[in-house]
Amino acid sequence: MKKLAVFISFLTFFFSPFFSPQIPGLVNYGEESGLNNSYTYSLSQDHNGYIWVGSDNGLFRFDGKEFKQYSKKSGLKNLEILSSLPLDNGEIFIFPFLNDFAYLKDGHIINSDSNKELRKIQFRYNVNYSTDNHSIYIFTGHNPKSIYLFKDEKVTKIPLYFNTHNPSDIYYALALDVKTHLLYLSSKEKKENLLAYDIFTKQTTKCNVYLEKDAVVYKKGNFFIFRDKRKITIYKLYNKFTFKKIQTYSVNENIHQVIIDKNYRIWLCMEEGGALYFKQTLLDNKKLTAPIQFLSGNIINHLMVDKDNNTWFSTRNNGVYFITAKFLNSYIHLPIPNNSAYITAISKNDNSILLGYNESTAGIYNFHTIKDLVFEKNRKIEHKAIVSEKNMVFFGLSRSLVQYNTATGEKQILGDFNLKNLVPYTDSSILICSSEGLTAYHYLTRQYTEMIKQERVYTALSYDKDSLFVGNFKDLYKFSTRTKKKKLFLEDYYFTDLKKLSNNTYIGATNRNGIIIFSNKRILGKISENNGLPTNQIKKIEIENEKVFWASTNSGLSRIEIGGSHFRINNFTQPDGLPSNLVAGCAIKNDTIYVGTSKGLGILSVRDLLRQQRLIDKKAIINSVIIGHQEFFNLNQKLTTQAPNDDIIVNVSFPDYASQGKISYKYKIEGLSENWLISTSPKIILNSVPPGEYVLKIFGLGYNGRQASVPTELYFEIKPRFWQTWWFKTLLILSGAVLLFIFINWYFQKKRNKKLETLYYEKKIAELELQAIKAQINPHFIYNCLNSIQFLLYKKNYEETENYLNVFSQMIRKTLYYSEKTFMPIKEEVEYLSLYLNMEKLRLKEQFEYTINVSETVNENWVIPSLLIQPFVENAIKHGIANITDRKGKIGIFFEYINASLCITIEDNGVGIGTINQSMTKKESFGVKLSQKRIETFKQLFETHITLEIKSFSGQESKHGTQIKLYITPYENQNTSMHH
Repeated sequence: MKKLAVFISFLTFFFSPFFSPQIPGLVNYGEESGLNNSYTYSLSQDHNGYIWVGSDNGLFRFDGKEFKQYSKKSGLKNLEILSSLPLDNGEIFIFPFLNDFAYLKDGHIINSDSNKELRKIQFRYNVNYSTDNHSIYIFTGHNPKSIYLFKDEKVTKIPLYFNTHNPSDIYYALALDVKTHLLYLSSKEKKENLLAYDIFTKQTTKCNVYLEKDAVVYKKGNFFIFRDKRKITIYKLYNKFTFKKIQTYSVNENIHQVIIDKNYRIWLCMEEGGALYFKQTLLDNKKLTAPIQFLSGNIINHLMVDKDNNTWFSTRNNGVYFITAKFLNSYIHLPIPNNSAYITAISKNDNSILLGYNESTAGIYNFHTIKDLVFEKNRKIEHKAIVSEKNMVFFGLSRSLVQYNTATGEKQILGDFNLKNLVPYTDSSILICSSEGLTAYHYLTRQYTEMIKQERVYTALSYDKDSLFVGNFKDLYKFSTRTKKKKLFLEDYYFTDLKKLSNNTYIGATNRNGIIIFSNKRILGKISENNGLPTNQIKKIEIENEKVFWASTNSGLSRIEIGGSHFRINNFTQPDGLPSNLVAGCAIKNDTIYVGTSKGLGILSVRDLLRQQRLIDKKAIINSVIIGHQEFFNLNQKLTTQAPNDDIIVNVSFPDYASQGKISYKYKIEGLSENWLISTSPKIILNSVPPGEYVLKIFGLGYNGRQASVPTELYFEIKPRFWQTWWFKTLLILSGAVLLFIFINWYFQKKRNKKLETLYYEKKIAELELQAIKAQINPHFIYNCLNSIQFLLYKKNYEETENYLNVFSQMIRKTLYYSEKTFMPIKEEVEYLSLYLNMEKLRLKEQFEYTINVSETVNENWVIPSLLIQPFVENAIKHGIANITDRKGKIGIFFEYINASLCITIEDNGVGIGTINQSMTKKESFGVKLSQKRIETFKQLFETHITLEIKSFSGQESKHGTQIKLYITPYENQNTSMHH
């Protein structure tokens, strides 16, 4: 591709030799980042993407946001960690200085105290190793006697028996090829060819090359690099034993370390500091060309290219350096001298890109070079704006204005201005915005025209023949160049830049309100952080076309595309290739955008920028889960815990190193809530999760809010305590219901008892009242009988008087007997009534006859209130039968069972006692009155419903007399055993 997304920079040096040159995009991680050590040694990367750093203060793991340290507290017995080797099973084998080997498994350091197998590995010299990702072969380079195989936490010793002429010869073990089991050896004292020793068959084969004394060998794949002080020699191995020389390359100083990265490119770490990088890969079999230098002044112990082609450097005393693949590619392929200055203004003309710095110098970029322009030496005044018209360029500095002719190279300082901005005006003039006002400069005639005096002007834009938009620190005005009058247009907007987008549509960059789109009449739209801008503080606007423009900010570069009432915004920052996020402005030519930043000029392809990935092809990693006081590292199975351990801490990482620590996490708990939450902390805390089964879904978020392509899921279950189970809740509800029932029952029982107590006293009163009634009935009956006896004696009818006295004595006995009882059976009532009627017949000389009939449907053992019927019978005789003269009296008493009630009927054929349904008059019998009162008392005492009906015929339907009916419901009461 002809134009790639690149930015251009070159090395500059700091005063101290221990500091890194200012390479754009180079990040240093040191003590302030949590990497607290002096020396950093070997670097490695595991299958999760974590970076592991060996150091003189333990082992560090970096996840893109923070360093985690493993030290003596963690279980390391030796803190001088030279390297670490990640294995496919997730273990990290740790190589310390000399012995005390260890490995990391499930978040814990396993040392020789925990696994006694490690005690087998003992060396007097530092070790080398080779691996097949499942096993590690550990050996010393100095005259090895054994190789130790570490696999599945077991150590196997493989003894070595070199088949040489002299057993006392000392050999160096250069490299071990795990696939062929060949250990390549070099004699320490003799100049002889390399030996290939099979560690299993013990056979030795001589190779076709030899190694110079004190040379060191580095191997990757089939490539061997022999290092000898300032020279490297590259060989390629064929058929296990034949080496073919590819190239020799010499440098000007001693080489400290040789590294072949994962792309088979060579890095030389120099003893005096820095690293030399060769762009050619060994796989291309091309000759090495001049290398590119990195990190001059830093002693580099090791470097590594990670899975995303980012490069990491471990240094002595300066921590770890990091540069992304994009920056490295830019730095390598298009180096431009002196492109690291702080750019504060940028513009373009037909041929060049014009740069203004934060000092009285400028640059013109053309044909991959930057031509420097020095206006005033050692004057620290920055550029505010640059305007060009064909060959004429105006550099507006904060204290002066410089005119430069690109064709002739002539430059002229036009004068001192407290300048705020420069704006194109007509074909031969520019507008000077300053703290003194607004001035037009006509550069062909070299004349000045003052438009606005003694007013601070920050920006201006011509929108009509005689009209300008003029912005001050607070408002935007319309200014007439003809009348010199101004009119307030937009209030309370501090505009930093104004550009025309299309016919009568303008774009304004503001200092705190984002971007304003307006016409010459009103505001058409606003774009701010709410729409997706990284900040509301906008510096400059660059127009791409009528629908697209770019905004420069201190938080990167934004491209805004207008589509009706909607805006599509793409934000670009350092990880996209910008040298810095502090962007002063930009210029567009065809598909290339030139970006002026605080760390130099960035040159990028617009097409490549728009291919910016929306998603990051990584997953968030759950390192461990803390439940209660226990930390779980093995997360392959669903985690199960029980309340009250319902607070869960999830330790999570998102190793996207291009985001340079600007990492956050989006998560939700499926089964509990569908709302996504955002956290910047690597500890996601789930508080008081109720019992249930859940899935925690986590997305990592990188720079510019880019999201991981797939979520990470954690299945966990919180089991309820017994009081949270359904059966306990059911039991609790039932117990509550029972207790409530008991309470309600107790309450109503108490209320009932109180009512019963009241009723009891009421019944006692009623009983006393009944007894009083009975006491009234007995004398009344006796009185009537004695009247009859007196009447018989008066007539001197002694025989009848004697008979009457005999019957009377029986009646008295039965009356006294039944008056003591509350109830009596029907058959006894019949007997009593017969006795009474017979006695009355004697007294009235057979003046009436009676009938007592008990229906078959009536049980004679049923009980009724005692002495209830006799007063009605007595009343029928006294007031009905005794007064008739034209007919014989008749009395009928009937016991029937009608409609679930006992019906007792008393009929006579006497004179009657009134009309139908009338109650008895004041002359009615005293006994009937007492009987009615007894009925009411019975109702109250025994809940026995007794209805009394009195009907007088009075000659109706050729019938005479009175009918009395008593309905008793129920007719059989359970309380009949009660005596009063």
